[in-house]
Amino acid sequence: MSGPVVSARDLDARMNDVVYVGDEGLMGEVIEIEGDITTVQVYEETSGVAPGEPVENTGEPLSVDLGPGMLDAIYDGVQRPLDVLEGKMGSPYLDRGVDAPGIDLEKEWEFEPTVEVGDEVGRGDVVGVVEETVTIDHKVMVPPDALEEDETTEVTAIEAGSFDVTETVAELANGTDVSMHQEWPVREARPSENKKTPRTPLVSGQRILDGLFPIAKGGTAAIPGPFGSGKTVTQHQLAKYADADIIVYVGCGERGNEMTEVIEDFPELEDPANGNPLMARTSLIANTSNMPVAARESCIYTGITIAEYYRDMGYDVALMADSTSRWAEAMREISSRLEEMPGEEGYPAYLAARLAQFYERAGYFENVNGTEGSVSAIGAVSPPGGDFSEPVTQNTLRIVKTFWALDADLAERRHFPSINWNESYSLYKDQLDPWFEDEVADDWATKRQWAVDVLDEETELQEIVQLVGKDALPDDQQLTLEVARYLREAYLQQNAFHPVDTFCPPEKTYLMLTTIETFNDEAFKALEAGVPVEEIVDTEAAPRINRIGVQEDYEEYVEELKSEIAEELRSLY
Repeated sequence: MSGPVVSARDLDARMNDVVYVGDEGLMGEVIEIEGDITTVQVYEETSGVAPGEPVENTGEPLSVDLGPGMLDAIYDGVQRPLDVLEGKMGSPYLDRGVDAPGIDLEKEWEFEPTVEVGDEVGRGDVVGVVEETVTIDHKVMVPPDALEEDETTEVTAIEAGSFDVTETVAELANGTDVSMHQEWPVREARPSENKKTPRTPLVSGQRILDGLFPIAKGGTAAIPGPFGSGKTVTQHQLAKYADADIIVYVGCGERGNEMTEVIEDFPELEDPANGNPLMARTSLIANTSNMPVAARESCIYTGITIAEYYRDMGYDVALMADSTSRWAEAMREISSRLEEMPGEEGYPAYLAARLAQFYERAGYFENVNGTEGSVSAIGAVSPPGGDFSEPVTQNTLRIVKTFWALDADLAERRHFPSINWNESYSLYKDQLDPWFEDEVADDWATKRQWAVDVLDEETELQEIVQLVGKDALPDDQQLTLEVARYLREAYLQQNAFHPVDTFCPPEKTYLMLTTIETFNDEAFKALEAGVPVEEIVDTEAAPRINRIGVQEDYEEYVEELKSEIAEELRSLY
């Protein structure tokens, strides 16, 4: 055999059934049935598999094990726990055909009931709680397929104690035995009652994101950019500092050294929200570029299914997919093996539909048990050569509502995060403005629009500057360029390695903007009073704007700085 696609004859199977291929029992999934020939994509290396070897059908679709133990875990693309397999093999180099459950079936957890015998429960209702990590309480729920919609039943038995995930912790009158373990097909979205318009931002602590291009809890975002522009670092910052309850990080076809950095760094990082280990609320799916390509196609679905499960508990989940381009490349390879008619640049004609199916599983939901939860999907895109006109970027753009365009030129100038403010946008701004106005400042939207207008004007003026030089501009336009410089250097740039500047709360983001606007207003007043632009630019107080980001006691610093800027500029006339 060559490649991840294998054909089997006379196999009694349905689409998406999991099968075991060959004498070694390699895991695969049915992707095409034509007459008596069944085509299987194999999730492991197929070299050495020969015609005539058996194929065994499980009769079940590709599913994930759901239950306590998924946090602080590292999986491959089909939810095999890599640390468990390493322990089995005694080596990080895994043999083919090895398998292990996604969660430890023998570990005992301390179960605390939240309902009593005689209580009525419906599908998805919480019957008890387990402390999964020091950060997260795992809520044990009635499986959503155990009852019909709006159907309820009575709890006939439940007790506290130590149980493994397969043992029954509650019995229901309709005959359902509830355990801590559920299985769910990865290609099927978990049910919800209602999908709502998200109105709360996913605060990231990155000024350019929160201040100019916010994403909602339950929103979708794309981070496209060429090699070395900062896609992975931006996603790491979001994973560390975004105010989500749970992080699901999917390394989809990324280089091994990048995923190694995540695996080594995350267990040592402290959660800035509570001081606990960051991994206590994180599930990692490591499917690197040297792993079988078919498993890369499934790892996105594995991640979003785990995210939906925690969403059903009422948590806000942020899913990072790095990168969806590698996922699309896996689809392209399998599509070519199936000899399907190719679309643009060889990608399958259904590329847009598959991307939409993934991103549509994100959202802010009213769950079937009456709670509310969200899944925010943030996908990195790796267009070859930074060409945003290629199919994966363009199809993603049609679906997501937030676009953070990374720029190689900014990265070369060491401007990080290297998000191009002229090409990026967010369609969530209007629905999130009321939250910012209530929680931060009632003129949040006005200040943001002022900053955008100044940056737009600077872009237009830079074209003239390149032709005739800055000194040829009128004084007011020279002053506008100076204000825009502070916006770029103090506000849009942020040092991810500085212990203070790495995270900027919305209140600080707002105060930085008001400080730059204070300089703008006072400078233009001085200019109108006849002060030469050179004297205004050479003031001593204004350059201190660049140091606001690294101040811990920023409120006091900003108030003093605003006063000094006003006094110094007014003293000039």
